[in-house]
Amino acid sequence: MEITQVQYDQISDCFPKHRGKLTYDNLHVINAFLYMAENGCKWRALPAKYGNWHTIYCRVSRWARMGVLDKAFTKL
Repeated sequence: MEITQVQYDQISDCFPKHRGKLTYDNLHVINAFLYMAENGCKWRALPAKYGNWHTIYCRVSRWARMGVLDKAFTKL
């Protein structure tokens, strides 16, 4: 399962603004997280198409601590 750009645009205001250059945009990270949730795999088993598992994990973990994911999924 992946969300589209249109769906992401509905929740984009829930995510913090980033400074500097990002390796992966927020939509890419959300889709990687949704893959993890749907397939129940370990972070280290994240397919290569999603990029570095540790980078994705750190951003999702930060969002979870900040309550960003709760706001985003409630809004969806």
